[in-house]
Amino acid sequence: MNTLATETASPSTARNRDLTPAQRRAVAFAQQQVLKACAAKKAKDERQAVLNRIWQEEDAEQSKPRAASRKRDVEGESRDISLREAIGHVLRDLRTRDHKTLREVSEKAGVSLGYLSEVERGQKEASSELLVSIAESLGLSISQMLRMVADYLDYNEA
Repeated sequence: MNTLATETASPSTARNRDLTPAQRRAVAFAQQQVLKACAAKKAKDERQAVLNRIWQEEDAEQSKPRAASRKRDVEGESRDISLREAIGHVLRDLRTRDHKTLREVSEKAGVSLGYLSEVERGQKEASSELLVSIAESLGLSISQMLRMVADYLDYNEA
């Protein structure tokens, strides 16, 4: 009767008694893996929170230089921007706002990392097919991306 009371009081102890030593080791190992996974998830969440905070600070800092460049434009110091440079600027801005790396976008678009970098810097002209691929890898249609380029050019010409 005493064993029955112990089994009902602690079912896991009763289950462990029925296990072989190898099964007990497997259960202990699985429990350790669960604890490690929980700790890894917590660490990942903490890293993501830190990254989000850093990105918010960077976004706030980036808005300050934009305001300064707007003042220069108003004062008449604007310069002509080529279509190639405007496309590159918009692509880089979209990529950094989504917190994506050059490598991520280049792999998804099927473009070499170096070539994508040159396109973003306005050093290379991309074909229309390549622009479609890059825009789609950023989650946009080509028409949306080109509208953004047109808006950027309008803003800088005004």
